[in-house]
Amino acid sequence: MKKPSRRAARGPAVDVVVASARWRRAPQAERLVRRIIAAAAPARAHKAELSVILTSNRAISALNRRWRGRDKPTNVLSFPTPAPGRGPARHLGDIVIAYETAAREARAEGKPFDHHLAHLALHGFLHLLGYDHESHREAEAMERQERRILARVGVPDPYIDHAQIV
Repeated sequence: MKKPSRRAARGPAVDVVVASARWRRAPQAERLVRRIIAAAAPARAHKAELSVILTSNRAISALNRRWRGRDKPTNVLSFPTPAPGRGPARHLGDIVIAYETAAREARAEGKPFDHHLAHLALHGFLHLLGYDHESHREAEAMERQERRILARVGVPDPYIDHAQIV
């Protein structure tokens, strides 16, 4: 396992842990994750910190089973830190992304892996900030934020069916 790395940037401090050798196929992943989180971070989150774990289907399956009761891999999981009684939370929480699922989805959707990874990292980060998609209204608000932020960094709308466009 690669040691966590942290680099100062606009936005929260992000510890990225590469916990699966499969991520060697995406050497730009750490930089990309930090970039999208910095682009999405509201001012209140600039002094916060979070962790992003880049892992495998096997590891994320175990987390998904334990915390969500779903015995299968998923693309991204977020674990927000409970808000403290006063003041902003210093540690926002953790985001876990599975390489195999992310790569498979990107291929199936006909989009570059980097674009899909940016979307997954952003999606996880928005969950740490309190966004959710349990209701139709919440999902629309979250997707609107995702589209806006991704467009700022040059990533096309992730909700367009790219495979149908080509």
